Amino acid sequence: MSNSSSITQFLLLLFTDTRELQLLHFWLFLDIYLAALLGNSLIITTIAWDQHLHTPMYFFLLNLALLDLGCIPITVPKSMTNSLWDTKVISHAGCATQLFLFVFLASAEFYILTTMSYNRYVAICKPLHYGTLLGSRACVHMAAAAWATGFLNALLHTANTFSLSLCKDNALGQFFCEIPQILKLSCSHSYLRELGHLVVSACLAFVCFVFIVVSYVQIFRAVLRIPSEQGQHKAFSTCLPHLAMVSLFVSTVMFAHLKSLSISSPSLDLVVSVLSSVVPPAVNPLIYSMRNQELKDALWKLMTGWFSELINCSSASA
Repeated sequence: MSNSSSITQFLLLLFTDTRELQLLHFWLFLDIYLAALLGNSLIITTIAWDQHLHTPMYFFLLNLALLDLGCIPITVPKSMTNSLWDTKVISHAGCATQLFLFVFLASAEFYILTTMSYNRYVAICKPLHYGTLLGSRACVHMAAAAWATGFLNALLHTANTFSLSLCKDNALGQFFCEIPQILKLSCSHSYLRELGHLVVSACLAFVCFVFIVVSYVQIFRAVLRIPSEQGQHKAFSTCLPHLAMVSLFVSTVMFAHLKSLSISSPSLDLVVSVLSSVVPPAVNPLIYSMRNQELKDALWKLMTGWFSELINCSSASA
């Protein structure tokens, strides 16, 4: 039996052993990667540039886009590199870093989604107290709490996971380093400590989920009491993008970790992991911008401004 620190590298699971399919995987992940970087960068730039978007709702959306922008480079580039060069290796330090950053950003993202539901609840159910309950200082404190809680959660899990004694192998049944796959390599009872921390984290996530559900129950009850259909539509339009992101995040994560062992297989595990870790950061900007006219207008002004400056610079140089 050897401690995990004695292992210098881990072996990640490839999507396929066929060279042509490996290259197809590389190009597919490259497209997703670029789409996620572009979409989230545009969201961040637009919100930071337009003064009209300096509100609590867009402040939390800015934080969400920052988390998505950081989340996608953690797993995708390494997987692309492995497919391109037909290798499976990731160093011990690289695996620990990947696990820490993924848990950190994923946890903080769920906490930000929770604060966004609170923002929608106050805006619709307690509009007269909106400025008091969600002032600039309160928003900064809530966002900082989400980031700090995610950081502490990741630090705790990473320290516990990589202090385990591993004796089975160094091959992970996943295309990136995650806690359940590393726990499978341990054959000592020390892994029970990490399982305990996982249960605590799951309970905290469940509390956040219940808070989101209760918030939206109150929101829908308040919206249905609005006399005009136009008012109801406007209220629903501000909630549906966030609700769609929460549904995508929760459903993919729950299916990835709670699916029956009887239907578990390496291929299914890979597909589910892609849906839970790669797709949301790429899809979130699209979800939020599709039904948000204010954000689309600001983005259009930003793009046309850039285009006009580009034309002016070209004319001046000519």
